[in-house]
Amino acid sequence: MSPKYTTVRLRIGGQQFEILVKPDLALTHKTGKKQDVSQVIAMEEIYSEATKGTRHSEEKLNKSFGTSNTMEIIETILNKGELQLTTEQRRQLIGDKKKQIISLISRNYVDPRTGTPHPPMRIEQAFVEARVSVDPFKSSDEQAKLMADQIRAILPLKADKVKLQIKVPAAFTSQSLSILKNYGDIMKEDWGSQGVLTALVEIPAGVQSGLLDKLGSLTKGGAEITLIK
Repeated sequence: MSPKYTTVRLRIGGQQFEILVKPDLALTHKTGKKQDVSQVIAMEEIYSEATKGTRHSEEKLNKSFGTSNTMEIIETILNKGELQLTTEQRRQLIGDKKKQIISLISRNYVDPRTGTPHPPMRIEQAFVEARVSVDPFKSSDEQAKLMADQIRAILPLKADKVKLQIKVPAAFTSQSLSILKNYGDIMKEDWGSQGVLTALVEIPAGVQSGLLDKLGSLTKGGAEITLIK
């Protein structure tokens, strides 16, 4: 097989179906930005084993897909099948996903001994020590919780949230609301007669200092922030 191509595989009823695709376009298609199928595939062929050039019979295609229309079947395989990543793609995807997971753990967990988040580099070291395995296609949120459990024996972690009452001058309410939504959940909003916003928000403890810095910079120190016990 040419190194310019990789495969997408789909198993149905014990039978394997493969198509040859262009790696970068196929990955773009699989990660949400749909492409023209005719541009993604390398050729209009359906294989049982692409490396050997073994093709499926029309009878097997009909039995498994209810049609023998090649392009319909190819589109089904492309959309539902598993893309075989190139080495470089896998390395890049895993690296990006790992950064996202580390960021989530740093944001949502604190060191119970100090009440502060662990530095990202320390979390990454714990990943190595615990030999965690990152799935490039599973969601970061799902994997962050799982991996936090896996590294707890190495790195003490506590999922902690805080509630803050934040009062923002009218001139900064729009931008402040956007910031608050990015950092946590807005539990209550009260609007004063002069357009002053008072909001009750719940955020991960690990991002508290970042939020305070962001609001302080935006409002030039005009935001009033109270920790709710």
